[in-house]
Amino acid sequence: MSIPQNGHDDCDDPTPLRRQPTQRRSARRVERMLDACAALLDEIGYEALSTTRIAERAGVAIGSVYQFFPDKRAITQEVTRRNVEQFVSRIGARFLEEEFRGWWDAVDAIIDVYVDMHRTVPGFKSLHFGDVVDLNLLDSDSDNNTVIAGRLRGLLLKEYGLADSHELDVAILVSVEAGDAVLKLAFRRDPEGDPEIIGAAKQLIRGFLPRQLSPFRG
Repeated sequence: MSIPQNGHDDCDDPTPLRRQPTQRRSARRVERMLDACAALLDEIGYEALSTTRIAERAGVAIGSVYQFFPDKRAITQEVTRRNVEQFVSRIGARFLEEEFRGWWDAVDAIIDVYVDMHRTVPGFKSLHFGDVVDLNLLDSDSDNNTVIAGRLRGLLLKEYGLADSHELDVAILVSVEAGDAVLKLAFRRDPEGDPEIIGAAKQLIRGFLPRQLSPFRG
């Protein structure tokens, strides 16, 4: 499956929300539901998760949950979307704030953001973008890592003016899949992420990408 082209790579499916909160109070209530879902995913996992437990943790009536979400999958989907937006936003901020010597430093920064969010953001470690909760959680037509690869591709194209090509699409997708797998191993070995395995993930991607990113000379 190819990565979405022409910039349409960022979760184009309709939001899982039944309706958008129109008042600040409603928006805060939805955020509490998402926060509760994220915390419970880390504590009890997806199988034990329920809308009743989410409502209890969020301090809202169960009817308030169903006012905005049809089921626990929809809430989990929205948590994942929120994580993706935060992930891409943090990377974008790093790109604006720092002067990278080359694309390899940009790759390291992307991995560092991933590792930091895994350690600090509730729900992130339970909802790896390629995880088995739902491989099409973000987009009904593309698996989660393909969506993430599309977002990162857009950032790299904007930052470095790389030549847009099918080869670049494949290179970034393979890098995302490989990096995701190795970083999962790092956190299986150590809850904080095995530094040696994290370093190996960076070396793996650095070793794979040079030929694909050769138009950029840093």
